[in-house]
Amino acid sequence: MLKKLLLGATCTLLIVACAQSPTGRRQIMLFNDTELSKMGAQTFESMKAETPIAKDVKTNNYVKCVANSLLAVTPDSMRAQSWEIVVFDSDQVNAFALPGGKIGVYTGLLKVAENQDQLAAVVGHEIGHVIAGHSNERLSTNQALQTVLSLGDAGMKAYGVKYQQELMTAFGLGAQLGVALPFSRAHESESDIIGLDLMARAGFEPRQAVNLWQNMAAAGGGGTPEFMSTHPLPETRIKDLREKMPAAMKTYNDRKAASSLPKCSR
Repeated sequence: MLKKLLLGATCTLLIVACAQSPTGRRQIMLFNDTELSKMGAQTFESMKAETPIAKDVKTNNYVKCVANSLLAVTPDSMRAQSWEIVVFDSDQVNAFALPGGKIGVYTGLLKVAENQDQLAAVVGHEIGHVIAGHSNERLSTNQALQTVLSLGDAGMKAYGVKYQQELMTAFGLGAQLGVALPFSRAHESESDIIGLDLMARAGFEPRQAVNLWQNMAAAGGGGTPEFMSTHPLPETRIKDLREKMPAAMKTYNDRKAASSLPKCSR
């Protein structure tokens, strides 16, 4: 009975809010664009209040040149937005894009991304998260998991299942490792694919994406097992990017033959 209850709740959530990502992967989407844009704007304002903003004009122009070149080849709905691009003065090797037209790049990333093409690989990847609706999917997945776990807890109490706390702890860990973390890895891999296509169509050299992740691996050092991590290992990302490289290079060469390439310089 408990198994049927949990299965029924999961199926209901999937039926009610089923969507498909740009790569054809099934998604749960429980939030609308207005809600996500509001959350993205609030988060961005908090980050601007907490983290110093870089004032160097050349650095800002460089980052905006790369970001705007990528945004120019995004879907119509994204191009229609007014995007806010901010460079944060921080040693973090990171960047992000949020629903509602927000992009942040940390100056620490510019020490690892050695040229415009490598920076485009990171920013394109982050824009890929927005294109694929990953924020919506992550929030929706967490809400769905909480619902299923709550129903499971209620079902166990109703049927007097022994070792209830131990079972719920094990079930929660299983949900985290079996659903939440793989979803995050799926997001990262999907954004790598979307970002590679974006940078190629924008006129950035796709092979530099591999160089970028090699730089990231050299700058990092840590060893969380992949099945416990929200991000694929750099070796996995590089392998996947190389598999997609022939198609990306064709797109890049077509763009190169058709029009001029971006010239973003610091």
